[in-house]
This record gives sequence, structure tokens and C-alpha cells, in this order.
Amino acid sequence: MTALIPRRVRSLASLAEALLTPHGMDRYLELVDPMLVRREIRGLVTAVRKQTPDTVTLTVKPSRAWPGFTAGQYVRVQVEIDGVRLTRCYSPCGSQYDGELEFTVKEQGLVSGHLNRAIGVGSVVNLSTPDGGFTLPAARPDRVLLIAGGSGITPVLAMARTLVDEGHTGEIVFVQYSNGPADALYRTELAELAARHPGLRVVHAYTHSKGGDLNGFFAPEHLARVAPWFRDAEAFVCGPKPLMDAVREELGERVHTEEFTPPALTFDTANAEGQVRFKRSGRECANSGKPLLEQAEEAGLSPEHGCRMGICFSCTQLKTAGRVRNARTGEISGDEDEEIQLCISVPVGDVEIDA
Repeated sequence: MTALIPRRVRSLASLAEALLTPHGMDRYLELVDPMLVRREIRGLVTAVRKQTPDTVTLTVKPSRAWPGFTAGQYVRVQVEIDGVRLTRCYSPCGSQYDGELEFTVKEQGLVSGHLNRAIGVGSVVNLSTPDGGFTLPAARPDRVLLIAGGSGITPVLAMARTLVDEGHTGEIVFVQYSNGPADALYRTELAELAARHPGLRVVHAYTHSKGGDLNGFFAPEHLARVAPWFRDAEAFVCGPKPLMDAVREELGERVHTEEFTPPALTFDTANAEGQVRFKRSGRECANSGKPLLEQAEEAGLSPEHGCRMGICFSCTQLKTAGRVRNARTGEISGDEDEEIQLCISVPVGDVEIDA
């Protein structure tokens, strides 16, 4: 009899879900407590602290739908600002074995600024499932080189914390580039991490002040000094593009990078043709040759969006007719009822979007 109870509970939950359509049970549960929802992933902010004047570190307890993440992956965090849901990608910086998530966000842009200024303990944010391939291999390398610049520390710190939790037996060198000691995120935590794990060496490189273990911007001799075995290591780098490019030039294919830098895209606005129709809103405009997200905003719409560079997929909408060009790849697609990303899709002639 006892074995039948879980099945009966599930059946009752399914029945309740059916009776509560079209809104579904989650829409009613969130009126009681947003963290009770079963299908969407929510995060409850349990701690907020300032490490530097232009960053905030949030500790977030995910709801029961959270599947866990792999160190180095990113999560799309969604907030509502002035009635519009906006999304941006952030990498959790805790160990993948932690029960809570930790995000450190630099105050730049609309969503990041909101997280810095308007989010407090008790706030609830929406979370996506984790994504991204910037992760450690399943067979951990004997020698690991982790290089971070500024707020790019988050995914590589998650790797360091995960390796320490696993009792990694090889060598780990963590090189952090920052302007100076006041801008060095997680300085205390990194020292504590190195004290816990004899195989981890933390190196601080200061680009705009003296007194670091290394001084100045990245140079090949930096690696020779702190990790003479660097050519035999697997390197993971996240930070400003010049840093990643310089490390990649030195180490080649052994470098793994994570970057959210918008690609350089060009748009032919002079030769644009056709009309763009937003079906649900009834808005219509002449094709300007710009991405559909910009054309929707110019038409007075406020579609959900995040990164504006084709990474987060939060601006995905249904194209019901017409052809579009992917501004990143140049590929043209003309299937009906096709999901497209508004931020990187440019109309080729007449296009209809279900928005």
C-alpha cells in the first residue's frame, strides 16, 4: 500500500494541473510563494555583499527544478525591469557541488545595473538550465592553468573550487589579472582556497599598479615564471578579449575560453526591402535592414531579450512566414513556423513574426 502513495500523489498533481489549465498549477503556486513552482526554475537571493564598488556578489538558493551545473557553465538570469522581462548570462562561481549558487556581477548594462542596485535578500529571480561548453574535461588534467581577468574570474573560480572539492591531485595555477589589489575579486577566498589545497598556487597580476606577484599585462614570460610546465597544461581563460587573444596566441589549441563579447556584425540598411509584420500586436513597418529585435523596438514593442548577441536565446520568437539571414553565420532560412533569435535575424524581404 505504501508503494502506491507516490503514484497516487503524482496522479493527483497531474489531475490538478489539468483542472487548472490554461494557466497551470505554477501560476497559482507562485501567488503563494514563487519558489513553489515546479516547472520553471527560480532563485531566492539569500545574501548580498559588495566586494568592490562596481560589483555585487549574490548568493542564490535555486528552486527544486534546478538540475545542477558543471563548473564553467553559464546561467541565464531573468529579471523584470519597468514591466519588461530582461535576461543576461552569468557564470556561477561556486563549486558545482554547492547547494546554492553564487554570482558576481559587474555594474555595466541594464540587467547588471539592476542586480547591483535593486536586488536584495528575499528577491526572487528566474533562472535557466545551465548551458555552455567551457568546462573541465571529465578526465581531469594533471596540470591545470586557470587565467582570469576582472569579472571574468567567475567561471574559472568555479573550476578551482570544484577541483579543490574533488581533492585534485595534480598542479593548479590560478593567475588573476586586475588593475590593483582593490580590484582583485575574491582575493581573500582565493588565499583560503590555496591554504586548503597544497596543489593550488594563486598568482596576482596587477596591470596598473605595483606590488603584484606579476606586474603589467599578460606576457609569455608570466607563464614561464609561475607555471614553467604551461605548454603541457590545459588552460582555461576568461576575461577581456585582449587577454584571451594573447593567451590563445601563445598556447594555441590547448586554450579553452569563455567570452560574451558581441561579434562585429554589419547590416546592409541601404538595400533593405520588404515589410515586417508583427502578427499578434498588429504592428507593421518597412524593413530597415536592422536585426528584428531593433525593428520590433522601433515599432513600439518590448520583446523579451538579454544578451543582444545571439547567446542567451531569450529573444527567440516564431517566424510564421518569410526569410531571414543569420547575421552571425550569413545563413538564410525560409521555413515557415520557425523559431529564430530576433537579435541576430535580419529580414530578407517580407517577414511575419508571431509577436
